[in-house]
Amino acid sequence: MTKTVLVTGGAGYVGSHCCKAFAKAGWRVVTLDNLSRGWRDAVRWGPLVECDLRDEVRVREALAMYKPDLIAHFAAFAYVGESVADPGLYYTNNTAGTLALLESMRATGCRHLLFSSTCASYGVPRTLLIDEMHPQSPINPYGWSKMIIERMLEDYGRAYGLASVSLRYFNAAGCDPEGEIGERHEPESHVIPLLIEAARNPERPFTVFGTDFATPDGSAIRDYVHVNDLARAHLLAGEMLVAREGVHTFNLGTGIGTSVFELVEAVNRVVGISPCLRLGPRREGDPAVLVASYAKAERELRWKPEHSQLDFLIRTALNWRDRHAR
Repeated sequence: MTKTVLVTGGAGYVGSHCCKAFAKAGWRVVTLDNLSRGWRDAVRWGPLVECDLRDEVRVREALAMYKPDLIAHFAAFAYVGESVADPGLYYTNNTAGTLALLESMRATGCRHLLFSSTCASYGVPRTLLIDEMHPQSPINPYGWSKMIIERMLEDYGRAYGLASVSLRYFNAAGCDPEGEIGERHEPESHVIPLLIEAARNPERPFTVFGTDFATPDGSAIRDYVHVNDLARAHLLAGEMLVAREGVHTFNLGTGIGTSVFELVEAVNRVVGISPCLRLGPRREGDPAVLVASYAKAERELRWKPEHSQLDFLIRTALNWRDRHAR
């Protein structure tokens, strides 16, 4: 029998790529999104339910109508700086929105949730590679809003039998190699599309936030994982969850750290033009280094990154940008 996945935030960047992955694997896909930060034309693999998670009447109607075997939950705000400036927005939208979703699931008998979590829940790393046992101590409200949800999922699992997987992924990057969907944020905050834009348009320089981190070249180091690798991990985790139940967490990354200045060099290599740069101070809430250990995902999900080579990441993002540049 065909399984059904309801994808909250499926009109957004990672959510839409995951919709495509589930659809290609034979799942029936339903997107639920309020389109506040998503895109209607990114909903291409099934119907759209346009509503907010906190509208419990409409959410419960959707769950009752489509009877999903799995809910893949991406709907959230994800700007660290914005969360520092307006934490109430993040706790209201991310945490309270998820609580409303969990209550709607309880009311309609939905028992499997795949949660899009974040490495921001770890805070300042204490080890070179971060595994799932690393202490969680967020340093910004965005990270806290996601960590609180993980605690909620543990409690709902114990009390109500909710089965869940929390996927703590590191820096999502790249775009669908087939060009059907891509990365669009308003405003854009991700480093690779900003660097590509700074190479294509010198009037829009890229700001390097912090050059005095305790790293080899002074710029922040992150672990960049292709969005298609993330989508495949969500598919594998969803299939495992429906079959195995329980409460699980997995890191998704490459185990390789890349500094901002190394990214600049890579964009220069792929685009053929050096991005125009300006130097700025560190942003509040930014750790120096965040790099994943994905050993648990490899062991239990049989997942490892296959499309996250740096030049490929940049090339897929460049192809999307050049197709859709305004």
